[in-house]
Amino acid sequence: MTWVVCTVFATFMQAWRNAFQSQLGQTVKVTGVTLARFIWAGPIAAIYLGLLYAFEPVAMPIFNTQYWLYIIGAAVTQIVATSLMVRLFKMNNYAIGAGLAKSEAIVAAVLGMLFFGTTLSFFGWLGVFIGGLAVFLMSAVKGVKGLSLATVAMGLACGSAFALTSLWVREASLQLNLSFPYSAAWVLVMVISLQTLGLVSYLWLNDKGTLRALMQRPKLTLLTSVSSCLGSIGWFSAMSIQNVPYVKTLGQIEIFFTLLISSYWLKQKVQIKDAFGLVLIALAALLVIWG
Repeated sequence: MTWVVCTVFATFMQAWRNAFQSQLGQTVKVTGVTLARFIWAGPIAAIYLGLLYAFEPVAMPIFNTQYWLYIIGAAVTQIVATSLMVRLFKMNNYAIGAGLAKSEAIVAAVLGMLFFGTTLSFFGWLGVFIGGLAVFLMSAVKGVKGLSLATVAMGLACGSAFALTSLWVREASLQLNLSFPYSAAWVLVMVISLQTLGLVSYLWLNDKGTLRALMQRPKLTLLTSVSSCLGSIGWFSAMSIQNVPYVKTLGQIEIFFTLLISSYWLKQKVQIKDAFGLVLIALAALLVIWG
């Protein structure tokens, strides 16, 4: 049950990270908010890896070519996914944006079946259908007649990018042939390091103003990084010992943390239609796990 504990912890931290990103996105550009997720996470991840080796030293991993391809792919798709999610927050409120991004679980199940050897039963496919229906309902800004196709498309693109990130993270962990949780920790450090280096270099060359904007909001930037890194430790650990569709569908419980944070901290009103869509996503998750 270790993967279940890791997943629940990850969902709780990710819900807070999304909330902090939503707040930061009100005054900082998308690329800056994306960087906030990683900028302080690297040192935290390195400390975590160091503590693991201090507690119980194991063999150092051998990094093969496939490992690096998965790492680079995961780093790039996670940046893309985070940027799309921030744009979702700007198009709608926090709860809706986070809900649409959670189409990741459904996409992970489908991609896992098509390319990674995961099979879906009747109940699994029923979960996929209900999850798609939930995304459809949540994207209707003024009811079904006012359906925002742009929001649907961005939500599915965001979920797909997150799903690819998760699938490649698991494959990278498997390449190392290390025990839990060392393989996940190594993947986490490498992915975050590449992401931070790439985004800082890009902004330094093209948009120093965004870097200054982050430095002017140190508390919110730090909270985003810390919650992101802790969440990633949970996600990467769970995915190193369990198939991604199972982890991500269980991870749909994040929607309940999302509703609580949206209502009581961000003071954003969640409509009955939106809450119903989030509940449908949770039902889809249960069906996929059951199936």
